[in-house]
Amino acid sequence: MPILDQFFSTADFNLSRSIAQVPEAFDQKLHPMNAPALARVSASSGTDSRPHVKGKFIFLGDDKFYVRGVTYGPFCPNKDGSEYPHPDVVERDFAQIIGNGMNAIRTYSVPPRWLLDAAQKQGLRVMVGLPWEQHVTILDDKELCRAIKERVRAGVRACAGHPAILCYAIGNEIPAPIVRWHARWRVERFLEELYWAAKAEEAAGLFTYVNYPTTEYLQLPFLDLVCFNVYLESPASFEAYLARLQNIASDRPLVMAEIGLDSRRQGEGAQADTLAWQIRTAFAAGCAGAFVFSWTDEWHRGGHDIADWDFGVTSRDRHPKPALATIRKAFTEVPFATDVHRPRISVVVCTHNGERTIGRCLEGLLKLNYPNFEVIIVDDGSTDKTPAIARECGFRLISTENRGLGAARNLGLEAATGEIIAYIDDDTYPDPDWLMYLSDAFLTTDYSGVGGPNIPPLSDGLIAQCVANSPGAPVHVLLSDREAEHIPGCNMAFRKSCLETIGGFDPQFRAAGDDVDVCWRLQERGWTLGFNPAAVVWHHRRNSVRAFWKQQKNYGKAEGLLKRKWPEKYNATGHVTWAGRIYNNGFDPALSWSRGRIYQGTWGSAAYQRLYHPRPATWEALLLMPEWYLVCLTLGALCAIGVLWTPLLFVALPLLGLSVGLPLLIIAENVCRTRFPSAPRGGLPLRTSQLLTAFLHILQPLARLWGRLCCGRSRWRGRGLPGFSFPRPRTFRLWSECWQASNERLRCLEATLRADGMIVRRGGDYNDWDLELQGGMLGHVRLRMAIEEHGAGKQLVRIRSWSKYFTLGFVLTAVFAALSSAAAVDLSWAACAILGIIAALLALFSLLDTSATTAAVCRILKESGFGET
Repeated sequence: MPILDQFFSTADFNLSRSIAQVPEAFDQKLHPMNAPALARVSASSGTDSRPHVKGKFIFLGDDKFYVRGVTYGPFCPNKDGSEYPHPDVVERDFAQIIGNGMNAIRTYSVPPRWLLDAAQKQGLRVMVGLPWEQHVTILDDKELCRAIKERVRAGVRACAGHPAILCYAIGNEIPAPIVRWHARWRVERFLEELYWAAKAEEAAGLFTYVNYPTTEYLQLPFLDLVCFNVYLESPASFEAYLARLQNIASDRPLVMAEIGLDSRRQGEGAQADTLAWQIRTAFAAGCAGAFVFSWTDEWHRGGHDIADWDFGVTSRDRHPKPALATIRKAFTEVPFATDVHRPRISVVVCTHNGERTIGRCLEGLLKLNYPNFEVIIVDDGSTDKTPAIARECGFRLISTENRGLGAARNLGLEAATGEIIAYIDDDTYPDPDWLMYLSDAFLTTDYSGVGGPNIPPLSDGLIAQCVANSPGAPVHVLLSDREAEHIPGCNMAFRKSCLETIGGFDPQFRAAGDDVDVCWRLQERGWTLGFNPAAVVWHHRRNSVRAFWKQQKNYGKAEGLLKRKWPEKYNATGHVTWAGRIYNNGFDPALSWSRGRIYQGTWGSAAYQRLYHPRPATWEALLLMPEWYLVCLTLGALCAIGVLWTPLLFVALPLLGLSVGLPLLIIAENVCRTRFPSAPRGGLPLRTSQLLTAFLHILQPLARLWGRLCCGRSRWRGRGLPGFSFPRPRTFRLWSECWQASNERLRCLEATLRADGMIVRRGGDYNDWDLELQGGMLGHVRLRMAIEEHGAGKQLVRIRSWSKYFTLGFVLTAVFAALSSAAAVDLSWAACAILGIIAALLALFSLLDTSATTAAVCRILKESGFGET
């Protein structure tokens, strides 16, 4: 066993006991045979009627609660100062609201207890607004800020514990000029202070801030759910903007806190039609709910009745408008239309020794809300109790010898009878509506594949949360708000016909990388991939450092295989160049000073003010790459040589400090921004979690590097020396009497080179070469083809090859040679010899990299009939 693997197997480490004293061990909570533990969990959640958030949705106990709401008020205060109508009017209103298919109301001020009682009596949930002075520059007055916090706390205190409460809104639409005046970060910090002040009054409550497009850029990750007021009168624009908001919401529920249309200006018919498609679009986009603005035209703000707006679905005397019947019908048809023919879906679960988690996965599949699906379990040579657990659920089981993940996925594809093949891992379990959202995406688009988010369950404990907040988790990569470049294998679905066209999965990917490969091959065919933010699965993160190390090492091996198969997807440093944006939980490889710019419009006039995230600077990305460890190791070796020659130490030691300190600075900033929901806000558990997360940030690149090195060793075992041919420019020629297009000849040559095990990259639009053969990190060989046409289908094909040495190799060789010479001048002969040997080895490795590749090129071209001139 390698030294690092042995280290993690022997040291692993009782971290679960040192971080948090969870009531049951992770294995006990997830093992399917532990019925008493599962029964206790189910019983406790079933009796709790308080709203709580799980991923993208709100739940009451074990049941998903879709918010079908309407705003209520604000009303003109009466003689007693109450901002609500007489209790008799309120009761009649609530009865009508319930009778028209709604289950929630939103208030803009703290309601009295009698109103909450009336809501509870009718079965309504209440989103409570906590009003304060939002239209003035409040942050310039510290006394006013303290008064606002106390007012918010008092509002929560007045309603705390009432069973009718849905959630609290700690603010509503702070105007963009006010945010711009104070600066974004000050407003964000103040809202967070309000959140924790309110949370102190009711820890179990849900809290949100109601934002709007003009201050969309506010970053508020502490909120329990994300709410936006959006008024768009175009279905296409509304749908596109909801997709953007879903990505802003990330793993939290998105609720439309206001949608509607003014019937005075647009007409009551237009209001009804608009609300119908707004409601249906919101739920189809995966929103957890929507509030129609508003119940009645009666509306009061700033001490005045508003008489020039008619947004209500009833008039001021509570006479129903056409919109009321429309929204009643729309709310009964969401979140999913019942008159849609849905395709048959085959769910494939590939497993190998997954007894610890597969029971929870299969339990989730049994609860799926979908009319036409099958489940196929592919047991890839398990030696534990996995087959026995799988048989108990009654799903189709296919058992095979251990051949790896790619081969197992292909077995599931061959056995599937559905039009759509949905893949889920054995350490994952789905949301009950997972297949409904996936099928919606396939029915409304021509995507060849669709994926969704994979969210870590909070019940897995703090170690799993630390892993979830570290780099290296399976993530989606989006080209736009709806189109994906990559969807992770734990939550991906494809049209069966598309998978069959590309030949299924590549079986060389035994543990990871198969999902990346299949996404690239589908896109190579011109097909596109989609992303549905509501197609949620719950993915258990590794719950020990040893398991995390093993996972990341396997990912490193997969990266080595992917680079070999797709060299054009990787840059000169050996890392994949994604065209889209990577969505990762808790890890941002950019420091705070480069974390985006706000589009505000000239003089702050833009209606939609957005935060644009730039790509991390090249130097920031390099600092967190696995190969950076090699840079640190090299500088450490130079410091050791500096003991023999002091001037070198003065140069190498500061560089070593920078190479180690800058990555640690980025990691520390990321960890400080990370949330740990299971840990208290302060104290030892939080500090321990942050320390472990920082350690995992450091460990992850090392594990990836170790995996790549292991993959590199395995590729060359048993192949012998690839040969040697001095890397000088060469020209080859072939006389052919069978005409062939130049691009076809290049494709054939490329396939021949790849079949020989070489890493080949195609030239791009601005390159003067056609094929590049990667020989190593210090040198490559490039080929250029030219064809002379001689009529009657006869051709003279010429190929020129030459070596390309990387500038890095030249620079390093020159630096070490210069250092060796300087040490010689200083009469430090030991340092001179060591540095000279390093310079010579770098030059030799550059020569060997290109000479071995040149020899292979000469051999393959001669075997193909080319002669050297």
